[in-house]
Amino acid sequence: MSGHLKGIIVPVPDFQTIMLPLLRNAADGKERTSAVAREELAKEFSLSEDERNELLPSGRQARFANRCAWATHYLQQAGLLRAVRRGVHQITDRGRDVLKKNPQRIDIRFLDQFPEFLEFRSKKTDEEDSKPTEVSAGPVEADTPEEAMESAHSRMRMSLASDLLARVRAGSPRFFEGLVVELLIQMGYGGSRRDAGQAIGRSGDEGIDGVISEDRLGLDIVYIQAKRWEGTVGRPEIQKFVGALHGKRAKKGVFITTGSFSADAVTYVETIDPKVVLIDG
Repeated sequence: MSGHLKGIIVPVPDFQTIMLPLLRNAADGKERTSAVAREELAKEFSLSEDERNELLPSGRQARFANRCAWATHYLQQAGLLRAVRRGVHQITDRGRDVLKKNPQRIDIRFLDQFPEFLEFRSKKTDEEDSKPTEVSAGPVEADTPEEAMESAHSRMRMSLASDLLARVRAGSPRFFEGLVVELLIQMGYGGSRRDAGQAIGRSGDEGIDGVISEDRLGLDIVYIQAKRWEGTVGRPEIQKFVGALHGKRAKKGVFITTGSFSADAVTYVETIDPKVVLIDG
């Protein structure tokens, strides 16, 4: 992702990099809506449509719009811009004075010279300190608050997933079978937990560990293979499972492993009949 600013290739700007261009954009003293300012800045940075519309991981807001909004908010807290009304801002006398000094960059460190901004930052820090700390790694300085929170949330999910997978691998085969039952029921398979529990782990022949209903009426059957493996499941293992499905004249199968699948295995199941779904760790 990159844009152009005065002929120089630069990354899509973080919210602190946007601050100075945003203030210069308001230098004519006119009232500007956030949408107009954002459009003018996007043109200045030569951002493509894809770059303008790229979403935050949550999918709730465009990343560039989010960064522009926070740049505006911080400049307002420092008294360089004022909020005329919701979604409309205008440069202040302090903002004009700052531009007269021709700063090379405006960022959080620059804004710390203004008492109002220091007070704002102090309140913000106090609120953050009062919240329980879940993740040791701090946010990247260029991140907006939403980006920092989403990054922390992602790290928490990855850590939790890693811990859960370690517990699954350390459990007994019976524990893994029970977990597979619960997983498939939560995905909407099986008539009941009791029916599914009787099916899984009972077959054990020809590479099939169990069967389960695809729907609550039991009109279609899915055959299951569950492997509690540390390493990679390759194409040969999948081929054995597919051979077993053919022997049962089955149309659908699910292969579940605590490990991972090789690229060759993944490519293989995309071209075969019966339909096989792979679920890895």
